[in-house]
Amino acid sequence: MGFPGTWMTESESLVYRVIPKCACSTIGQIMYYSDHGHYFDGDIHDSTQGLHKWSQEYSQQPITDRVKAQDTYTFTCVRNPYTRILSAFFDKICGIQRNGRRYRGNLVPNIMRKYGVEVEGDFDQIQSFRRFLLFARDTIKYRRPMDPDIHWSAVSGHASTLIVNGGRYDKVITTENFKEGMKEVMKNVEVKHPLDIDTMPRFNESEGHGPKRAHPVEDYFDDLSMHLVYEIYKRDFVLFKYDATDPSRKEPLSEPDMDEIHAKLGD
Repeated sequence: MGFPGTWMTESESLVYRVIPKCACSTIGQIMYYSDHGHYFDGDIHDSTQGLHKWSQEYSQQPITDRVKAQDTYTFTCVRNPYTRILSAFFDKICGIQRNGRRYRGNLVPNIMRKYGVEVEGDFDQIQSFRRFLLFARDTIKYRRPMDPDIHWSAVSGHASTLIVNGGRYDKVITTENFKEGMKEVMKNVEVKHPLDIDTMPRFNESEGHGPKRAHPVEDYFDDLSMHLVYEIYKRDFVLFKYDATDPSRKEPLSEPDMDEIHAKLGD
């Protein structure tokens, strides 16, 4: 299987396991800058040089060597399941993508038809999101009407592949405490071009794709939708210490336990 979703600086100073909807654009740009002294011009996901990515064949051996040797600082970034699934809805379901089209071709028309999700005009965001949540649950739990998409499949599932295939994380940071976490990461690596995490731009490549969220996070989740989110993301809540009982509480309750993460995701 190798190390899908893994990026590494060309200098081999830093390894990162990408998790969609968890600040990956900003992290990729930090890694790129640390080697080259400037940011990539465009969406870092589009880069084909300047950053090792598992999806690039020439990068696979260097990534494999460093991850398996466990001698390069390795980290990932996680996010509260409530805000992550909500972000996936507004970006991937409601939004128009960079190519000017809906995400994944006929995906949105299909869930509009089968689940009653609305995405156009002055639609009821709360009702449509809750219907999308049923669709997301069906893809994850029953793998129908399609396999789960990487943008709403569980964070723990993404993070586990690196561990299962012989890697180990030095740090798991959170999007909610991003600056503090990223500063801690950068303190542990030697880079060609240091940068100031406090003053650097944020690269939210999905911003502006879809309508703005019209309500506080907690308004989108009633008892049924909270139950569905916990059913889908129980392991994320437990391992990364998020509060499943209160969607308005974005920050984790405590620091993740790295030994617990490696034990439970290494099965």
